[in-house]
Amino acid sequence: MPVRDAEPADAEEICALIEEHARYEGNDTLTLDRAEMTKHLFGSDPKAWVLIAEPPGGAEVAGFAFYSWNFSTWEGRPGIWLDDLYIRPEHRRHGLGHELLVALRARTSGRVEWDMQAGNTRAEAFYQRLGAKPVPGWIRYRWSPRADPAT
Repeated sequence: MPVRDAEPADAEEICALIEEHARYEGNDTLTLDRAEMTKHLFGSDPKAWVLIAEPPGGAEVAGFAFYSWNFSTWEGRPGIWLDDLYIRPEHRRHGLGHELLVALRARTSGRVEWDMQAGNTRAEAFYQRLGAKPVPGWIRYRWSPRADPAT
């Protein structure tokens, strides 16, 4: 199977994938602190996890799924928040994204949720083929630590 759990030795490659994905999405300035990411993924109290996709017959890293747990009070069970799914361009159209999502689906009886950038019609078609649906009526908010609180 071309999908496996990431190991500490994968930290550099994970950061490189995140930075490649950022550039693919138009962010040319993202540079991650490798030591900090290693601590968050593989330290004594991990905050997120990564699945690695490798092409069949190859030992190189073709892509990844970066995820963490969430919890639905309405379902009363944990689910998975998929923060990032990225397959390097030369490895696309070989089913690796599908394999990553199927592996995530198998890790929870709860929901698997993610955001998608508006206008990404290829991703939208891919997710719909899986049977995933957009969540109508919900707007995502983000409160960053640098934001000024309302007074």
